[in-house]
Amino acid sequence: MAPEVVSRVTLGPRLVEYELYSPTLREPTALRILFPAAYGENTARFPVLYLLHGGDDDYRAWTDKGGAAEATQSLPVIVVMPNARNGFYSDWVKPGRYGRTAWETFHIGELVPWVDSTFRTEARRESRALAGLSMGGFGAMSYAARHPDLFSAAASFSGALDTNVYTFIPGIAARRDGGARGSIWGDRATNATRWRAHNPWDLAANLRGMTLAVRTRTGLPGPLDRDRRPDPVEAIVFHESLRFHRRLAALGIGHTWHYGPGTHDWPYWAVDLRETLPILHKAFLRPPPIPSPVTHVSAEPSYRAYGWEVRVSPAHMEFSQLSDADKNGFSLTGRGIAHVRTPALFEPDRTCTVTIDQLHTELTADSAGRLDFRLQLGRRKPGTVRVRIGVA
Repeated sequence: MAPEVVSRVTLGPRLVEYELYSPTLREPTALRILFPAAYGENTARFPVLYLLHGGDDDYRAWTDKGGAAEATQSLPVIVVMPNARNGFYSDWVKPGRYGRTAWETFHIGELVPWVDSTFRTEARRESRALAGLSMGGFGAMSYAARHPDLFSAAASFSGALDTNVYTFIPGIAARRDGGARGSIWGDRATNATRWRAHNPWDLAANLRGMTLAVRTRTGLPGPLDRDRRPDPVEAIVFHESLRFHRRLAALGIGHTWHYGPGTHDWPYWAVDLRETLPILHKAFLRPPPIPSPVTHVSAEPSYRAYGWEVRVSPAHMEFSQLSDADKNGFSLTGRGIAHVRTPALFEPDRTCTVTIDQLHTELTADSAGRLDFRLQLGRRKPGTVRVRIGVA
């Protein structure tokens, strides 16, 4: 079901605040949207930037504190600023003050389709980007890595980009929204896979082929600080952002990296936004190509990436990885029985020769030009199956 508009209030020449009733959240939720100055002058369509707030803030923060309206004044971009409370842009596994809040399902499954069906957007991956600060930096990179079919660019400002290190941070967020420490992804000791399934550092390989920017400060007082004391919060996210930067570099994934003195505060995030917008605008004008071949890692029982579909049974949280996937074949690593469907890469109803490890067989593409595979992976521990495809 789609969300329903409860109210609409015009706050400025370009700024409109909406309240939506979300079937997923089972309650109203608010968001702000900045429209391009030329939105009402013609019938052109525009790309969309989803701009995410940090913890202890809400959907109003970027316009009230971060200068988002001024920074985007001349850009032909729709800026959507949704709410997420302290929910870490995730579906909670335990209830808090607002129940088992399903922020990811709302943002990805309801909000993005609603925006595309309601406004004149360029409703395609190449015309969607994410950016956010702190918790929102986590959200931007996590959403981009978990849903690469939807976004082609992501930026993090002082982001919590590796929850493997400072595991107490999501617990603080959960408690501030009335939940127990493990309300978001479960207790870390017994649910490490679920934590890693959302963690940008663990999912970094999925960001290949995207325009990426990572900006942070060190926590030492900088030029925009009146208080000359060090900031331990920014020091923590600097360490997380640095680890994420090094992870991207090790994987050979290009990105913009910036750091310098400064604290966990709005004067720096306003600068981050202003200096990152040209990078995102360039990505909209000249989108990066979809990676080929495709590699995607996930701990979900089923997932999609660039038209490839993977479903693993039994259905539980465990990592699998699709690697080197193109029209010539792919590899899949994991445990259990996997069902893999290719994109429409082949001539419809054409017979293809297939080699699965050392076994040769033939498969016929369906009417859409896709092939379906049923593969036995490792039984007790992860194993890899290699598939090669040719045309008969």
